[in-house]
Amino acid sequence: MASPRLETYCCPNRDAATQLVMNFQPEVFCGVCIGSASVSLLLTVLQLLPKKGQGPRKMPKASSSSTILLLISVCDILGGLGVIFRSSVWLGFPGFVANISVANGTDVWPSAFCVGSAMWIQLLYSAGFWWLFCYAVDSYLVVRRSAGLSTIVLYHMMAWGLAVLLCVEGVALLYYPSLSSCEKGLEHAIPHYITTYAPLLLVLVVNPILFRRTVSAVASLLKGRQGIYTENERRLGTEIQMRFFKIMLVFIVCWSSNIFNESLLFYLEMQPDINETPLKNIRSAALITWIIMGVLNPMQGFLFTLAFYGWMGWRVDLKWQKREIPWESMSSSTVGENAYPSPVNYQGHIHDSKKISTTDSQQTDEAISMLSEGNTSGDDRLTRSSPIYQGW
Repeated sequence: MASPRLETYCCPNRDAATQLVMNFQPEVFCGVCIGSASVSLLLTVLQLLPKKGQGPRKMPKASSSSTILLLISVCDILGGLGVIFRSSVWLGFPGFVANISVANGTDVWPSAFCVGSAMWIQLLYSAGFWWLFCYAVDSYLVVRRSAGLSTIVLYHMMAWGLAVLLCVEGVALLYYPSLSSCEKGLEHAIPHYITTYAPLLLVLVVNPILFRRTVSAVASLLKGRQGIYTENERRLGTEIQMRFFKIMLVFIVCWSSNIFNESLLFYLEMQPDINETPLKNIRSAALITWIIMGVLNPMQGFLFTLAFYGWMGWRVDLKWQKREIPWESMSSSTVGENAYPSPVNYQGHIHDSKKISTTDSQQTDEAISMLSEGNTSGDDRLTRSSPIYQGW
């Protein structure tokens, strides 16, 4: 699981709220994290492997959506590996981890492991948040015809750059002036928690707005293409809207427990004694949500692949024959046949208007196919039957 409490626990003089959750059934908690992360990791890889009887997913030439979706899955896979490694060490070598609780300047390896593993998990999941934000931005820009493959460089700079910057800055403020003297007040911890949860809150607040505007823009594109809004086009718009809804639903389910747990722990930190009887229910709620986080955080990787692509099945194609990657749009064959009529058949402004219409239609085709990429059933069937992909 991913929580700023992981870094806070590396301080020998940690606060009482962090001590409460980290010492609550550590064997059970580590086992839950290992089990959830392992299941998610295996199913995520299974989803991404090529399947028998299925051709490669096609994407428009000028879309970076498939790259972003893949990078989100890569961040979840690497973050899950960090969770498995960290929990395995804690479970298998309790004596090694116990040295973290002692301010011992001679043995730095326990603290180095604690800090390194916690930063690895936070960095990868934080980068995944930034990539999910980039996906919402890219979806909106593609529909507005303002994005392309060149924008992926900017996304890389923003996602990886901001993830590294915020992670390093937050940890540096937390461990100032040194690891042995950190966490002596909330003035050290609060900046660390802000830098951790800032990208998460950004996705929760901004992504729904961008997705809603994208869906509205898609409806305008579908209506403007033929001047009418047919049942197939309405169903296509609904499928795209449902895909965005599934993405946000997975994100909220996997990370809302983190926000709730952190709120409870901050409330406990502000109390003179967190072991008082009136605080029993709050302590119980914090411990329950702590275990829930261990289950839901690592499962994000697999659940996201379901939201992106749907269930891809169990039949894996392990024959890695070399194939040409068809990056052309889903309707490239029809575009090639009918989109570019011979100049000798048209005169003057008629030819110019046809050329403009064809270019505009091709851009619309690429935008819609980008948003419906990955769905092997509903979206592909709808886009092939929609009037947008016919009559070129």
